[in-house]
Amino acid sequence: MSTTDAATLWDGFHAARPATADPRPNLRLTEAVAGLPPGRALDLGCGTGGDALWLARRGWHVTAVDVSAVAVERLAGLALSHGLGDLVAAERHDLQTSFPRGRFDLVCAHYLHTPVDLDRASVLRTAAHALRPDGRLLVVDHGSTAPWSWNQDPDVRYPAPREVAAGIGLDPSEWTVERAEEPRRTATGAGGQTAEVTDHVLLVRRTA
Repeated sequence: MSTTDAATLWDGFHAARPATADPRPNLRLTEAVAGLPPGRALDLGCGTGGDALWLARRGWHVTAVDVSAVAVERLAGLALSHGLGDLVAAERHDLQTSFPRGRFDLVCAHYLHTPVDLDRASVLRTAAHALRPDGRLLVVDHGSTAPWSWNQDPDVRYPAPREVAAGIGLDPSEWTVERAEEPRRTATGAGGQTAEVTDHVLLVRRTA
């Protein structure tokens, strides 16, 4: 599927959902980042923008990217309305042919799953190389299927965190895996329904 098709798909997805005035951050982000000093962050696949706004409120300068122009425009408006316009730069990128410039202290990719063709390992490798020394790459993936997920394929397989790390192929002399865990949580769907789900959490630090 082309970049244009991917943008159309995700524009339709976001346009069909009402805009949220104050979207919530992902739990795994708040757990992993709460104790870190603020710096420059890159949010890959920012979606409704809850993570970017949460980081900005804590003093991070955030580049938030998504393939969907609808998502990017909504987040830019939210950042301004919350007085965070100077801390959040919302940009449209497809991450394969277009990737944001800069060096970062944190790169986060939450649930970067998509039905379109995406070389995730390559994207995450590029993200890891965009880290400054002592910067961290946080990858949070689905480890199970929620009842409301768009992907209800019973044969879908979710790679374990260390499999994801191996697929990225980072030199262990320059990057260290700090977390590779499979915690569970209670998730809430768009319609208010709840279910217990598994997350796959990978946290990698650049050491050199």
